[in-house]
Amino acid sequence: MGALAAAALVAGFLGGVHCIGMCGGIAVALSGAARGPALRRQAAFNFGRIASYTAAGALAGGLGSLVQTLGPVNAAQTALFIVANVFMVLLGLYVAGWGRSLLRLESAGGALWRRLEPLRRHFLPIDSDARALGAGAVWGWIPCGLVYSMLALALASGSALAGAGVLAAFGLGTLPAMVGAGVAAQRLFEVRRNPWVRRGAGMAIIALAVVGFMRVPMLQELAQAGWVCLQPT
Repeated sequence: MGALAAAALVAGFLGGVHCIGMCGGIAVALSGAARGPALRRQAAFNFGRIASYTAAGALAGGLGSLVQTLGPVNAAQTALFIVANVFMVLLGLYVAGWGRSLLRLESAGGALWRRLEPLRRHFLPIDSDARALGAGAVWGWIPCGLVYSMLALALASGSALAGAGVLAAFGLGTLPAMVGAGVAAQRLFEVRRNPWVRRGAGMAIIALAVVGFMRVPMLQELAQAGWVCLQPT
């Protein structure tokens, strides 16, 4: 697994406290059926959701590869990596409850969602595996700051295939929270409301961004130059 996909997997897991708020309600609804059907519908819903993330990641990765052909490759890669990790910092602040910048992106994504949201009604009530799959596929496009941050990582991935991998990894990272919300909803909603849980997850995501910044070649060179200058002569 590439470094960006690994970061997306961890971010998806840590950002699960936000996913519970955004999508936990439908996960709870899916768990209301008999145990066997509930598990199948949970699986179908999440498969559809992650499939939509993966498609969006492929589009973002393809766009990023196009950007890299429009100028010097190294400069383009560096710029995309910096943008990706800035978004990771914003995501960490958002999850921790210290910043709301990503809400503006969610508002911008609302235009697309208003076109897609009517499709969701065709899959309600979710009383079959096929409807669960369709609902998940539509739900994957709901405006979400976490997803938009991961799309920034996909932009920096260098190809449509790599971008798809980044968003697929993110989706897999969110599974524990989504499945858990259906099984132990009340407890998880209480955990989500705990400010220390949100802050801890947010700080961990920011730490991932710092590690990402350290991988940017230009910043590595600047850090090394600064370190050398600080050395006693």
